[in-house]
Formats: sequence, C-alpha cells, structure tokens
Amino acid sequence: MILKGIGAASGFAVANCRIIRPAVDPVISTQTIAADQLEAELQHFHDAVAQAMEQLAAILQRARQRGDTIRAEIIEAQSLMLTDPTIDDDVRDKIVSRSFSAVRAVQETIAEQAEILAGLEDPYLRERSADVRDIGMRLTAILQGTPLLDLSNLTEEVILVGHEITTSQMATLDSVNVRGIIAEVGGKTSHTAILAKNIGIPAVLACTGILESIRDGDRLALDGDKGIVETAITEHRFREIKYELIRRVELRDALEGLAELPTQTRDGFRVRLLANIIDQAGADKAMQVGADGIGLYRTEFLFVNRETAPTEDEQYEAYAAVVRTMRKKPVLIRTLDIGGDKPVPYLKLSREDNPVLGCRAIRICLQDPALFKIQLRAILRAGVHGQALILYPMITSLDEVRAANRLLAEAKESLRAEGVAFDANLKSGIMVEIPSAALTADLLIRETDFFSIGSNDLTQYTLAVDRLNETIGSLYSPFHPGVLRLIRTVVNTVNRTGNGKFAGMCGEMAADPAGALLLLGLGLTEFSVNPAELLKIKKMITSVSRSYAQDVADKAMQLATADEIQALLKAAMPPELQAYL
Repeated sequence: MILKGIGAASGFAVANCRIIRPAVDPVISTQTIAADQLEAELQHFHDAVAQAMEQLAAILQRARQRGDTIRAEIIEAQSLMLTDPTIDDDVRDKIVSRSFSAVRAVQETIAEQAEILAGLEDPYLRERSADVRDIGMRLTAILQGTPLLDLSNLTEEVILVGHEITTSQMATLDSVNVRGIIAEVGGKTSHTAILAKNIGIPAVLACTGILESIRDGDRLALDGDKGIVETAITEHRFREIKYELIRRVELRDALEGLAELPTQTRDGFRVRLLANIIDQAGADKAMQVGADGIGLYRTEFLFVNRETAPTEDEQYEAYAAVVRTMRKKPVLIRTLDIGGDKPVPYLKLSREDNPVLGCRAIRICLQDPALFKIQLRAILRAGVHGQALILYPMITSLDEVRAANRLLAEAKESLRAEGVAFDANLKSGIMVEIPSAALTADLLIRETDFFSIGSNDLTQYTLAVDRLNETIGSLYSPFHPGVLRLIRTVVNTVNRTGNGKFAGMCGEMAADPAGALLLLGLGLTEFSVNPAELLKIKKMITSVSRSYAQDVADKAMQLATADEIQALLKAAMPPELQAYL
C-alpha cells in the first residue's frame, strides 16, 4: 500500500516500524480538589514546572556540547513557553477559582492555547501549537508520575511512527538507529521537520491513516523527498529498495570528488556556487563541500526564542565567526527578516491579519533605526575579518534602499568616531523577492552593489499563492512564465550594468537541477543553496556547456505553461544527470 504525506526531510529509508504512543492519556482529566488542598496543588504544579525546566536544561546542555545549534534553539524556545505567564497564570487560576486538580488545569490550559495557535493563518505559528502540546505532555507526565518515552538508546534500526512525534522526542532520539520518521500530523515548518533535516533523518509528515494501516514491527519504506510511505514490504520489494539505497549512496559518493573542483561549465564559463546557512555549523558544512562563499546568512535565528534583542557584541561574535570560517570568501549577511507572524515579544509587533504583506523585514528595521543600526554596526565590524556583504530583505522601492543606506552611513560614522575597526568599503545589496523590485531592477541596481533573487517569495507574491496552503499548493510554481520573465528581467539588467555588479539566487529554485539548468541559460552567475544540495548542483553545472543551457532556456521561454517548461527541462537534462532529478 502506498500512502501520501508531506516530504518534510529528504532521504530514503526502509526498516521495521516502532509505533510511538502518547506517554499520558490524551483525555482531559475531570478531577477536582477540596478547598484545603489548594496550596498543596499549587505547590504540586510549581514543582512540576521546576522539574520540567531541569529536564529541558539537561537536554539543552547535551545539545550544546554536541554543537547542535538548531536543537539547542528549539529547546530554549520550549523553556520560554514553559514559563509563559499566560499559561502559568491560567493554570493557577483554574486551580484556585475552579478547584481543578493540577493535571486538569494544565491539560485544559494547554488545550486552549494549542487550539488558538492551530487556528491561526500563519503556518509557522500553527506549527507552534505542537510545541505547546508537547510542553503539556511533559508537565502532565511529571504530575502523574509517568516516565516519558526514552528514544535515546535504541537497540535496532527502526522507523518511528506516531500520530505526532514531539519536539521532546526528536530532541533526545537515537540518531544512529532511527532510520526515518512518519507522523499523521506536522508540516515542513514544524520543529519535527526542522530537527529531522538537521539530524539527517528522512521524514514524512501529515501522513493520514498510517496508524490504521500498520502494526508495530511491520516493515516500511519512506521517501522523504516525494512524501511517500510504502507498507507491506515483500522480500522482493525489500531487495529492490536495498538496491535503490545502494544506488543513492553511490550517487552521493560520486559527488564528493567535486568539492575541490571549480564550478565551471564544459565550455569554461565560471559561476559561483555558495551556501545558505543559519549558524556557524552551516558555515562549517559549507566549507566541507567546497562552497565559494555564503550566499545567504539568515540572521533572524539570532533574534527569536529569547526575551531581549541580541546585543551588538553578540551579533558581532556570531557574524565574525562565520566570516573567519569562510577565509575571505564572500558572506552575504541578510539583515533581520522577521514579522508579526513570529513570536518575538520584545519587538512589540502588532498582530496582523495578513502578516506576509505587513510590517516585516526592512520595514521593521526602518521603523526601529536603533535596532537596525546595532545590527549594521555588528556586520561592519565583522567585515574586517574577511569579506562580509550586507543584504537588505523585502525591498519594494528605491526609497527603502536610500533610507537603509543612510542608516548604514550613520553606523559607519559612529564606529569611526569611536575608533572601532570596521570595513569601510563593505558592499550592500538587496533581496529581489517582490515583483515591484524585479520590475524596477534598472533603477535599484544604480544604488546597490548586487541582487539576490529570493525565488520562493517572488513566486508567492507574483502568483498570489501561499506555497504552504495545501488546497492551492498546485498553483505554486517558480517555472510559471510570469515568474521566469521577472527573473530574466533582473538577471539581464544586472549583466548589462557590469561594473562588478552581480545577481544571484538563494531560493529553492536554484537547488533544483532542472531549475539550475534554466537559470544558467538565463545568465545567472551565482547560485546559493543549502550545503546538502550544493554538490548536486555543481554536478549539473559542470556537466553541461553554457551554450547548451542558453539553447534550453531560449526554448523554455517560448512555452506557455509551467508544466510544459518543466517537461522540456527534464527531457533536456543529460542522461548522467537524470538520477539527480
């Protein structure tokens, strides 16, 4: 039987399954207490929170010792949720005013908070409802004296299957013996997906009906790229899958020799292949695969899951470490790209009905120049250790570029007055992710040093399609002729300008071999992808000539639909590259 879900973390796996059941009964308790038990029950809740904090602190310490920044940040976020005054006050109120037991008060409060988050439009906040439920599960288990499931020391290879694989379970699981993850709920922005990608475990989420279709110990196969789960694996099928796994390993191994080679086409055209990162660990991986630099350093992860904004020195240390690691290769540091859809209480952002089109990214920075200049100063200081560049997100007009550059000039002047070393010649560019920016590229390039095309948002804004909305997800395609024409306009504009100015792309389209072939033909000279995808794209670029890619692009731009264009690109891919599609 084939079941379809969401491919949340890439990879392929086959193993016997282990079904994960909830550690505590999901049915909300109806227990009440007598008046003389109030103080004891409040203390019971207080002690449970303290014990939960100790457990999370231990998990956090292990993550930091392993240098696992992603896992550490997620656990820190859970710790903040655990002490959220809204939750704490509501639980205490239910105990005192309604005579609820601590267990019942926790369960009802958590259910209410999770329901509020699950009903929000923004996919990021919707997924945070799972974190709230996870916290409730931990507190309930402590209050009931029930041990949480320990997945840290498994004795055999398994695929974990459950209604929901929680953040706590992901944070402690045995990454050696867990070969894959399948859950009935969750999405690409869930912490389960983020951690699975970080650990390198394939995952399929939102796989409805999986628990009804299997028994504990059944042999399963999952494809995290296609979002497919296969049950009832016969011996013949098992051998086929094992062969496929061997083939994939061979393909991966064949790429490793490319790390030290230059990224150039068969006819000698050189392009730069860079990496998208969020932290120091990403920079280390970028160097391992031979990246030509960092094409996108997402700095917003320094700002979330904390009670106050990072200081200038904190930011400087983070940026400088990456710049040093890259050894004078370019590091494009994107300034704060966040909005009202992210939980950053200290920014005091208003709740918006449509945050994707609201006050976010450069708009927040221009409205809070003090916050912005702290980040600009940190980046300028980091620049003396190599080659840092500043990247402004969500630019719609030249007015915004000028306003940002004025603040950049003020940041330089303040550092100069203080006698602090900084890179006075540091270059600045913009993200082209909004149609207005693409259509006025000729105006914007006059006062910027480079463009970085964000194909994800450019597609979303051009087509008016939320790419995470499953109902209309099929309408989202970066190969839509309208999107491609905007990309061609941007690339052609920059290439005609010359003077050392360049256009790159840091969106998912650049990490798709078919997309990369088309972009190469359109004249793109810089591709930035996740480190795990980098060698695959290098294989594509080094396997074709630029003239061939141009011929393919010319034909593609004459077609009328995204499906026609994708079919052409697939057929145009050389035989030795078909396996990487």
